[in-house]
Amino acid sequence: MTKRQMAYLACTAAVMASGLGAAPSADHRAVHRVRPGESIQQAVDTARPGDTVLILPGTYHESVRVAVPNLTVRGFGARRTVIEPGPASAVDACAKAGNGICVTGTDSSPLTGVTVRALTLRGFAKQGLWASGTDRLTVRGVTAEDNGQWGIAQERSVRGVFRYNTARGNGDAGLFVANTVTTEEGARDTRGTVISHNRLVGNRIGVTVRRLRNLTVVDNEATGNCTGVFVVGDENKPHAGALSVRRNNIHANNRSCPKTPRLPALQGSGIVLTGTEDSLVTRNRVVDNVGTSPLSGGIVLFKSFVGAANRGDVIRDNVVLRNGPADLADRDTAGKDNVFLRNICRVSQPAGRC
Repeated sequence: MTKRQMAYLACTAAVMASGLGAAPSADHRAVHRVRPGESIQQAVDTARPGDTVLILPGTYHESVRVAVPNLTVRGFGARRTVIEPGPASAVDACAKAGNGICVTGTDSSPLTGVTVRALTLRGFAKQGLWASGTDRLTVRGVTAEDNGQWGIAQERSVRGVFRYNTARGNGDAGLFVANTVTTEEGARDTRGTVISHNRLVGNRIGVTVRRLRNLTVVDNEATGNCTGVFVVGDENKPHAGALSVRRNNIHANNRSCPKTPRLPALQGSGIVLTGTEDSLVTRNRVVDNVGTSPLSGGIVLFKSFVGAANRGDVIRDNVVLRNGPADLADRDTAGKDNVFLRNICRVSQPAGRC
């Protein structure tokens, strides 16, 4: 063996020894598998940022609190991995609140990069999934059904992505996003939250967007609800708006829902805007939504229930047919600079909007 070969082998051995003795790479991502009968929460508590908690097929009875950034909680598909309520816990805030999965940070320290996907959240007293104080939360391929209030809900958060989910039979909104549910304040800028390709069936409201700015509701289907899409603003500043509702299929949302302390009875409402500004409603298919509520109709502009008017909203290039009592209903007598343009429709209130 030559001196050069001996030197090469010595160098190689030194490098290998150094590698074997080194700490694991910061890029290492662990997968924590959870089997039926095991605790999802225990796996989440063990996980580190960047890890995946993989929930094997089965039905699990517990609530899960996520406080680890960049964590993925993933099932084997909504039909195979199901999470339902478990025994009440005296210490777990998520379970005590009646929620299925809670993803929570704070305004000053948002929880970043969490993903929840490919599972079902069923039968919780409040929310299937509840998120607050998050940044870049992704919820994908989740079914939220038969929950008491909201199927999938988020407040105080930015840059959320909600795609390819199903929300069915929930007591209020199937998918709910808001500035905050505990205090009165102006609309928050979501910095580009996206709600897309979701199916919303048999809820009180398919999608509720409350007191927010800068988000997109696109390519969703809402049917069999009392109202398909409800965009809510109020008198606080900044006003809700600067958002887009486009290319959604909103049809036959004709369930009848009784009034609440905040809203009148709902039935037959396609897309409703109350107290918003500078929003675009375009290229939606809104058909066969019929009812007798003050908010009934295909695309409806209505003064908010605290008196805030719609201003500068643009309703254009939509197919709006067979809705009752009108396809386009501008019932906001205080509204200003709202535009109806190139919509395919037959009946409007007042006349001339089609």
